[in-house]
Amino acid sequence: MGSNPKGALYALSAFAVFASHDAIVKTLGASYSAFQIVFFSVMFGFPVVTLMLLRDRTDGNLRPRHPYWTALRTVSAVLTTQCVFYAFAHLPLAQTYAILFATPLLITLLAIPVLGERVGLHRAAAIIVGLIGVMIVLRPSDTELTLGHAAALAAAVFSSLAAVIVRKIGQDERSAVLLLYPMMANFIIMGCIMPFVYQPIELPHLGGLALMAVLVFSASLLQIAAYRSASAVVVAPMQYSQILWATLFGALFFSEYPDWHTALGAAVIIASGIYIVLREGGSKTSVTPVLRTRSRLSTATVPRITTLQRLIRGQSE
Repeated sequence: MGSNPKGALYALSAFAVFASHDAIVKTLGASYSAFQIVFFSVMFGFPVVTLMLLRDRTDGNLRPRHPYWTALRTVSAVLTTQCVFYAFAHLPLAQTYAILFATPLLITLLAIPVLGERVGLHRAAAIIVGLIGVMIVLRPSDTELTLGHAAALAAAVFSSLAAVIVRKIGQDERSAVLLLYPMMANFIIMGCIMPFVYQPIELPHLGGLALMAVLVFSASLLQIAAYRSASAVVVAPMQYSQILWATLFGALFFSEYPDWHTALGAAVIIASGIYIVLREGGSKTSVTPVLRTRSRLSTATVPRITTLQRLIRGQSE
């Protein structure tokens, strides 16, 4: 098997595991507040993070070199985590994914003011078409928009902002800073909220929370293997395979069946996102924010793909 097909297979496997993680979030969301799920997700992610950081040989301290950007990225990551967990719990999986797939479009848009990126006519048109796809999914004139829809949109926006900020400061900041600040902020903020929302956790659900940490870490490693085996232009579009898993899991476990609006809107958004990926793949500029943003939504419950790559690369040197 060639390197690109191998990388695509790794990526498809990674996003299948990510989708399984999200299905568990939705299952637990029927019994527990999103705040509580986030709190325990971070708590179970800490052992993995600790092991990674103990082996980090990079010199330096935990003081950020770009404090304002780091603070903004931390706030964005915390809001993303809460919003995306809430959206998965309260919206159909396929509809949530369709809205979240607007993230590459928003990354391209936010790269203009944050990274100084120049977006040409083709990518600008793709952004507009993709946002039309979001409106098709939401159908504001026919459907009563809920807090779940707002949460999914907010997750896409704040995740895009966090991703673009990492592109701006990632080369200067230590991996430990990029990793710990959002996780600690999530843990502390959700911990403060916990007394008001806590519900006793049944043992099977506790196992589900632990399994979430295992799944997302395993998916991250598979995604790293994908990027090592294939080009980003091959790997990046594989994220859209999650809509297939969302449809399958939704039908099997939650009696959810996407309507034609969701299917059409998702197709428009996916086509726009893939077009942007292909345009960046053929770009001669050094700033390609979508292709260089290698992780999916930055939920700040486990290490990002790029942070894991840097830590692993540092350990092997």
